[in-house]
Amino acid sequence: MRLPAALRLSPRWAPYVFISPFLLLFAVFGVFPLGFSLYLAFHAWEPTSGLGAMSWVGLDNFGFALGDEWFWKSLKNTAWLALASGAPQHLVAIPLAVFIHGRYARLRNAVVGAYFLPYITSTVAIAIMFSSLFSTDYGLVNAGLHAAFGIAHVDWLGDPATLQPAIALIVFWRYLGFNVVLYLAALQTIPKDLYEAATMDGAGPWQQFWAITLPSLKPMIYFGVTLSVIGGLQLFEEPFILTGGRGGVDQAGMTSAIYLYRMAFDFNDFGGASAMSWLLFLVVALLTWLTNRALRPREAGA
Repeated sequence: MRLPAALRLSPRWAPYVFISPFLLLFAVFGVFPLGFSLYLAFHAWEPTSGLGAMSWVGLDNFGFALGDEWFWKSLKNTAWLALASGAPQHLVAIPLAVFIHGRYARLRNAVVGAYFLPYITSTVAIAIMFSSLFSTDYGLVNAGLHAAFGIAHVDWLGDPATLQPAIALIVFWRYLGFNVVLYLAALQTIPKDLYEAATMDGAGPWQQFWAITLPSLKPMIYFGVTLSVIGGLQLFEEPFILTGGRGGVDQAGMTSAIYLYRMAFDFNDFGGASAMSWLLFLVVALLTWLTNRALRPREAGA
């Protein structure tokens, strides 16, 4: 039975009809929240008072954010954590990927799976596990340090001097496997002929690494570092759970994302939180651009 002509779908419009569910969901859950957040950044609003309570304040929210000491401290904490956890990830992931690629040809998938497991594990489970490991009285970390070096029990999560390194260690441990997988994928695209020719010319393993492997990995390094910069500046789950959502002692573990959350849901200042989120977006965009300028692969003759 054929449908009436009025109900038939024109081939011209068929693709748009098929992708319309995605476009609709993206508009509702993607475009609208972004637009509303930008609109809200120029207003003062407490959600308990309803939409009618919005009042235009212009750039006052941005001025408040730029003059807020807590915002600058959270941004400083975020930058420290992003650098302390992100840079070692790549410095360790590259040689580790080279080692796995050369030594574990048959067991590569199993070894990679073991390193990748923390990345797909629940953040809540990881934070709870490390809360136990870093426990002052019963944690395995303190027990190991005391047995090996005689160091007295350290209050890892209660001391501002040790809270940030503890968070950075967790983030490093969780995302190391992800970067290893990226670099292993890139290593498999390097032609073996290059290594064979270098071996015939007398080049050793270190010379091959610096002259062939590392330059060939540069596009993937650019991609991985860019992801680390963006992810590091949006760090939220690990410090939020470890510090109970409050940022820890002396706010040492309060990242910008946590402060935005507290600004909105603890202090009921959604306008100020929206302004800070857009300022954070500008910081992320600037650092991403700088990363692009520093690591972008150059074309021959450019």
